[in-house]
Amino acid sequence: MAIQVVTRLGWLLVSLVVASILVFFVVNVLPGDAAAVILGTSATPEAVARLRHQLGLDQPGWLRYLQWVGGILRGDFGSSLLSHSEVGPLILQKLSVSAPLALAAATISLVLALPLGVLAGAHYRRLSGTLISAVSLIGIAVPAFWAGLLLATVFAIQFHLFPAGGFVEWSDNPLGAVRSLVLPSLALGLVQAAVLTRYIRSAIIDVQREDFLRTARAKGLTRWQALWRHGFRYAAIPVVTVLGIQLTGLLVGAIVIENVFVLPGLGRLLFQSVGNRDLIVVQDLVMLLTAVVLTVNFGVDLSYRFLDPRIRSSA
Repeated sequence: MAIQVVTRLGWLLVSLVVASILVFFVVNVLPGDAAAVILGTSATPEAVARLRHQLGLDQPGWLRYLQWVGGILRGDFGSSLLSHSEVGPLILQKLSVSAPLALAAATISLVLALPLGVLAGAHYRRLSGTLISAVSLIGIAVPAFWAGLLLATVFAIQFHLFPAGGFVEWSDNPLGAVRSLVLPSLALGLVQAAVLTRYIRSAIIDVQREDFLRTARAKGLTRWQALWRHGFRYAAIPVVTVLGIQLTGLLVGAIVIENVFVLPGLGRLLFQSVGNRDLIVVQDLVMLLTAVVLTVNFGVDLSYRFLDPRIRSSA
């Protein structure tokens, strides 16, 4: 088991190195010039060239890549080309918005999808299962940004229960910060819950057709007793895979939702940095999101060995 973990950890490190190379060179081949953006359209070519030299943008790509990666390994994420502020503290500040948003959305998704998915799968031939399945299909078809606009229209503009946008800092008003994240979290969580409900429903339906569950039923266990003792662990394997994919989807969806609700999180910072050609900030943010995705996939892969004994025995 330890050898398998070390092997997977090695592949994770290799994936991070390859991802860093791709992120750096893809970001640096984007059209536009950070120096020209900083100086404006009226700048002379000499002034642009001089600023490029000051910023180090005229150095070879491989050298700038090594400097960037070396700085990250030392905990130095560099400085913004436009504001000259350190990127590390800036990312930590934005995480105070994005991390609670993603965590709340994931919690909403799990709390709704687990009971509804199990109920829809166990009663897939009944009216209750059919209704849950139909509602989840409608939820899948709804984009997160449209759900956010709808929620803002109803609960913010019509009933004035929550703010329609903006964010109150945690240090100023913790309750106000929570209220600012309610609608964005619901917009993300409800859409993800619809997707997860469908996968849980399919996993429960499939496990009920397995021979070991039929044997458990033949020994006198009820449907729910057989599912609880033998079926849920087997059905958890595809669900865990979907959960890993959904965590990635929450990161991507947060970029859109944060712009819809004008939240000062990582998504909005990334959107603004791409428009301003602030390459250092873009590189650090994309690399951070990539590292999170790879780490989540690493955790999902390891969880298979705990959920399914067949994988442990074959390994």
